[in-house]
Amino acid sequence: MFSTNSPRAISLFGSTGSIGTSVLDLARHHSDKFKIKILTAHKNSDALIAQAREFKPEYICISDETLYAELKQKLDMSDVKILGGAQGLIEAASIDTDIHIAAIVGFAGLKPILAGMAHCNIMAIANKEPLVAAGPLVKELAARYNTKIIPIDSEHNAIFQVFEKQNHAQISKLYLTASGGPFRDLNMEQCEHMTPAQALKHPNWSMGAKISIDSATMMNKALEVIEAHELFDIPADKIDVLLHPQSTIHSMVEYDDGSVLAQMGASDMRTPIAYILGYPHRIETSGQKLSFDQMVNLNLSPLDLNRFPAITMAKEAIAKGLYARIAMNATNEVLVEAFLKDNGHISFGRIVPYIKGIMAKQSPIMLESIDDIVDFDQHIRTQTIAFLSAQNFHNKKVS
Repeated sequence: MFSTNSPRAISLFGSTGSIGTSVLDLARHHSDKFKIKILTAHKNSDALIAQAREFKPEYICISDETLYAELKQKLDMSDVKILGGAQGLIEAASIDTDIHIAAIVGFAGLKPILAGMAHCNIMAIANKEPLVAAGPLVKELAARYNTKIIPIDSEHNAIFQVFEKQNHAQISKLYLTASGGPFRDLNMEQCEHMTPAQALKHPNWSMGAKISIDSATMMNKALEVIEAHELFDIPADKIDVLLHPQSTIHSMVEYDDGSVLAQMGASDMRTPIAYILGYPHRIETSGQKLSFDQMVNLNLSPLDLNRFPAITMAKEAIAKGLYARIAMNATNEVLVEAFLKDNGHISFGRIVPYIKGIMAKQSPIMLESIDDIVDFDQHIRTQTIAFLSAQNFHNKKVS
């Protein structure tokens, strides 16, 4: 249980990304309420050092082990223990804290989540990929250790806030809202050759590169459909996506009596993070708040599933099972990385069709352990890289 007399201890995995810096802004704003105990980053050692000097954690970890020696040399704080590499992340996750913030991008965040489940009261998950690829394992560990999972994603956090657990059987629909990303008013042909710079210009949110591209393809929302299914135990056919350009209504829950409960807020991740840090109470945000005098219109409309086929793919993956979900996520991570490198491997318009094609090649397989999941994930990544290489070779020959 949380201590009522001392600041809550926070372990922050992915401290230099957009979620991590938002967490630290709130911790700075409420310095009497929170103690940053652990900070981890992947490559941004300079930012990690600056954070360590300001927040004085007990542990820091750089997961890119090639930067470990340099970090030790640069950081002049004898009272901070420095960890490195993948094993360093696991060691950091195995240290007791009140709130574990899981904000490592992608599938790479799975093992620290699993390792940390026994060592925190709240597991606050920002990276949806671990729940997509290994939701049953994550939930099993949470139940075993009586750890509360609270999603940071604005959509799932919104649902969590208005989700009446006692009325689970009376929920008729979950509505996830989507801004539509930077290309929402363009057709598929117009999007075909959009550049990474164009795809990264999200109209409402300030996010990391990977999630920004996922927003542009709507793969982000597709993964959120799977995450909502996993988090709230709701069938896929009861989860819909609505286009909402203003990003003010973050998601809604509809009940059998006709009531629709929505959570609203500014397009600022400090709102859901503040909810988690204060849970079960509420604390003041250091971020933006809604200005109702500026809210002229709130538009909600059904999503065009022909224009954004990733949503249908996600529901098909739920029906097929865990192997299909892993294939969808792993393929997407590889393709987004290839697109961001802008090295001719893939055009923007090919991302979703390629994911669909690689998913269609997979046969059902039983995945019962974390090793099974990790091995299959790596198999899909290897297959996707080989596919990309073949496509690139073919394109060069044609040209």
